[in-house]
Amino acid sequence: MHVFLNGRFVPEAEAVVSVFDRSFLYGDGLFETLRVHGGRPFAWAEHMERLQRGAEFLRLRVPYMPDELRDFAGQLIALNQMPEAVLRLTLSRGVGPRGYSPRGADQPVLVMTLHPAPAIDPLHPPQWRLITASVRLPAGEALAQFKTCNKLPQILARAEAGEAGADEALLLNTDGFVAEAASSNLFWVADGAVCTPPLEVGALPGVTRGVVLEICRELGLPTRQVSPRLEELRRAEGVFLTLSTLGAVEAVALDGAELARSPLVATIRVAHDAKVRAAA
Repeated sequence: MHVFLNGRFVPEAEAVVSVFDRSFLYGDGLFETLRVHGGRPFAWAEHMERLQRGAEFLRLRVPYMPDELRDFAGQLIALNQMPEAVLRLTLSRGVGPRGYSPRGADQPVLVMTLHPAPAIDPLHPPQWRLITASVRLPAGEALAQFKTCNKLPQILARAEAGEAGADEALLLNTDGFVAEAASSNLFWVADGAVCTPPLEVGALPGVTRGVVLEICRELGLPTRQVSPRLEELRRAEGVFLTLSTLGAVEAVALDGAELARSPLVATIRVAHDAKVRAAA
């Protein structure tokens, strides 16, 4: 396996960064995860736009233009012969003097790696069982808009899910509303409308979330952005999650209780998969 590291393609074993790198020391960086289908990263422009917004917010320089990065990604995919994969891009502020101040850390590090795409049987798509995590997200947190390298609440939530034998964990915010899941955005069906929490509750503006809202507009499905309590999800006609690696994943249980299942979830999942194939 080869890795892209600051303009070079190097074997995985040689792809190393300093122990003084700020993403290692403080989580001072950003990342993006993209689905690669037919050798092409899906929704590249949307991911790069979020990366750039995050870099501006963190006052972090992206060392390459989006078109340059796309060319590098294509070369990496071809070099590793992985037309079906998951592409992860990580941007760190790099090495600087000891301490929180970013002053002096002016050589950012950019890494791209490829990972096997999850195997999905279209006739038997994944169905996830959810729990509610004990960790809470700050309501209105500005950093929630970006995929920073510090994801400790999400890590703790996924650890809880694993210990409970579940596939994913929902995170509530400090106001008691469900914001998102540990690695995915939340959707549910209520009164025939496709609902999702507004970003203000502390949810990440997921790229797949945006694609699903676009699909709903194309299909003429009404959408609503509302802040849900857990009770509303338990009464929902259907619940699903969205993430770049898997698209739309139906949720079938929450905290040990079965959830209702809506045919709209399968409709949206199939439409999303069709968009990914059409973009290749």
